[in-house]
Amino acid sequence: MALMGGTSGAARSRNRRGQGELLREEIVTAALRMLDELGDEQLLSLRAVAREVGIAATSVYLHFADRDALVAAALERYHRDMIEAVDTAAAEAGDPVGRLRARVQARGDWIWRHPGLYRVLHEGSVSSESVGQCKQELADRTTAAVREVMEAGLAPEDDPEIVALDLRSAVHGAVSMRLHQPDVVWPPLEAQVERYLKKIVGVR
Repeated sequence: MALMGGTSGAARSRNRRGQGELLREEIVTAALRMLDELGDEQLLSLRAVAREVGIAATSVYLHFADRDALVAAALERYHRDMIEAVDTAAAEAGDPVGRLRARVQARGDWIWRHPGLYRVLHEGSVSSESVGQCKQELADRTTAAVREVMEAGLAPEDDPEIVALDLRSAVHGAVSMRLHQPDVVWPPLEAQVERYLKKIVGVR
């Protein structure tokens, strides 16, 4: 599922009966696009989202009780789309180290492509149980990938959960610093990821 959809803005035709879920997805897609542009959920309004979709504001309230509920749904979609992109990248790699490398790189690339949503997620005030579950799911997948590398004898035996946490922290730090210090001449993220794999995971 693509994170961003095309803009609509103009008046839209009414959904036929039974298409309420489709409208909900259109609202979430518009909110994602706007949050990525704004980088702050406090600047988002349900009326603005309604205008973007081309519907009355009351139609948004039929699906979301308030702005926080919509932002939480948008962040859940953001994570679900990220999980899909990361899993796809890992599945295309040919060995345990390649799968771990692809997973970490894809996650860093995804964050880099959606800086506004990254800020909303980590600097905003909205959270939810579903978003927490998505975060844990991503963490568990990275831990499993690190464990696979260790069990294949391609890195020293260690606590895969701790090593995966260190690895995720390093990548998030690298991307966050790029977003907050754009004037610095940064090395390619791919090169940093490779160093993290060697220094943190110990891949041979």
